[in-house]
Amino acid sequence: MRKTSLDCVFELAKKDKRVLFIGSDLGPGVLENFKKELPDQFFMEGVAEQFIIGMSAGLAKEGFIPYVNTIATFITRRCYEQVAIDLCLHDLPVRLIGNGGGLVYAPLGPTHLALEDLSLMKSLPNMTIISPCDSLEMRSLMHQTLNYMHPIYIRLGRGGEKIITNNGVKTEIGRGVLFKTPKDVLIISTGTMTQKALEVSEKTVSQDIHCGVLHLHTIKPIDVEGIIKYSKNIKLIVTIEEHFRSGGLGSSILEVINDHFGENSPRVIRIGVENKFPNEYGSQDTLQHSVGLDAEEIKKKIFNFFKK
Repeated sequence: MRKTSLDCVFELAKKDKRVLFIGSDLGPGVLENFKKELPDQFFMEGVAEQFIIGMSAGLAKEGFIPYVNTIATFITRRCYEQVAIDLCLHDLPVRLIGNGGGLVYAPLGPTHLALEDLSLMKSLPNMTIISPCDSLEMRSLMHQTLNYMHPIYIRLGRGGEKIITNNGVKTEIGRGVLFKTPKDVLIISTGTMTQKALEVSEKTVSQDIHCGVLHLHTIKPIDVEGIIKYSKNIKLIVTIEEHFRSGGLGSSILEVINDHFGENSPRVIRIGVENKFPNEYGSQDTLQHSVGLDAEEIKKKIFNFFKK
């Protein structure tokens, strides 16, 4: 997924001289072809995240479209004031590409785990947030970013994810994608967690519980129309996100459901990471298991709801 996003920036840059790539200490060899073929559109600025946000804002003011790439925690947490004041206040078309959203950098511990990035970016006026489920969807959304005239935060997964996107389905910023029609339960997910959601939906059929899956690749602006449409006449909504339960996707779904259903709303269960710093090191898979983000644990929560 990361490679696809950067390849797309290169493709866009070859077509449009306004497109610039700005990296922050991404290591040797990253986009080497870009650097050789389009040296005037390629910048690698080292460990200076706050500076490159200001730099990208200035370039956007001059008519360029900068794509800024580094680790998700650094591009959101470390330079939050610059993102708020330099980009969002002026509503500039800068694209922030965050590597390793969620628990991807599990071997490096809590300093590198992007578990509050969605809530940070979501609270900023004018900011759009996208989190694709696979490289195919990433490619479609990246090409839509070229003429999108607002700042965008693009949350990347680990890479190498299974392709689940249907080539025939139109992908559009701001519109969710229904993977499975709900009957009893609607699972709403984003990013690579949609792969988990589809797995859970298969596991629950054996207990005669039919789960639909709504994938929201755009977290802001959220697809209010789609959420309302697919939440009617169901018993339970389950949100799944590789993020703290507070402030992320689940919180947005609760707001939509409360505002449009009131007392007649379906029950909502938010599945994410408890609001504390994980103190474990390991792989992304082992940390997902430890915080209850594996398919078996999610399935158990759905079963427990129906038992009650």
